Amino acid sequence: MYDKKIFQSASFGIPVICVGNLSVGGTGKSPMVEYMVEMLKDKFNVATLSRGYKRKTKGYTLANDNSTALEIGDEPMQFHLKFPGISVSVGEERLEAIPQLLHDKPETQVIILDDAFQHRTIKAGLNILLTDFGNLFTRDFYLPTGDLRDLKSSYKRAEVIVVTKCPPDLSEKEKNEIIIEINPLREQSVFFTKIQYDEPYHISTKKNLHLTEINEVLLVSGIANPKSLKKLLEDYSEVYYMMQYPDHYIFTIDDLKEIKKRFESIDGKNKIILTTEKDAVRLVKFNNVINELPLFVIPIRHRFLFDEERRFNQLIIDFIQNFKLSMNSNLPEQVLPVR
Repeated sequence: MYDKKIFQSASFGIPVICVGNLSVGGTGKSPMVEYMVEMLKDKFNVATLSRGYKRKTKGYTLANDNSTALEIGDEPMQFHLKFPGISVSVGEERLEAIPQLLHDKPETQVIILDDAFQHRTIKAGLNILLTDFGNLFTRDFYLPTGDLRDLKSSYKRAEVIVVTKCPPDLSEKEKNEIIIEINPLREQSVFFTKIQYDEPYHISTKKNLHLTEINEVLLVSGIANPKSLKKLLEDYSEVYYMMQYPDHYIFTIDDLKEIKKRFESIDGKNKIILTTEKDAVRLVKFNNVINELPLFVIPIRHRFLFDEERRFNQLIIDFIQNFKLSMNSNLPEQVLPVR
């Protein structure tokens, strides 16, 4: 209906960047949003807008000092904690949420939409489409057989395509073969990233720990695709155990007791519990219990391959600056009132 112009998409007089995919979870949308926030926050007044999946509230909400993951969702809460200087908002209906966000934060200069590629009521000025190297959309199947939730041909709506979770030693030959397979339009740019894990930090004290310092790990994960994290532990720990929960799982005190019981059953002195940043925001509510545990959080980020980080960054900045220039040039001349 949108493609045939039967339904209309709305545009806003502000740069809007959408980060999305064609599949259900697991392509690295949240780390990409964080990457762009980190890159833009010192140059522009940045705001993020997410749906707030699995939150217990409805409608538009702007994060504040008292917000919790239950109120705004785990990923928005993660953005709010990591980047307290930006505006973090949630709203199922993005078309209604953006005006409310701009009313609350009129100084906003750019909005990043988290997981809104299928939200066609809004026409973003720049669409960034992510696809997992291990499960390219070109090779995937539609739900329920595969993970695709959108037509493969929808990739043509994106201005930028990022192949995520690539092996660090991806060759130029493999890169070019994937570009040929994706068959981008002439105006589309294709980038490749790998996952980089930073040093884990304690969930309460924030003290850092190098993975080489531990022997045994209990991995607690409630994310869509923990494959890369499992690979990391295979490389760094002597042995690891895993407690897998559904994506966006809301932990209970009974879950925490079970985690503690499982951890205590592991033989060995040099052991820790490891979880993701997304899971951590759903565990901090049990601060009285977790303070006693060696519970560490491992940050994740995108790293661009083939020295293309600068080109990607410049593409984003150029879009924002050119959008502002375009808006200014289209404004009518100001008419001063007669006195």
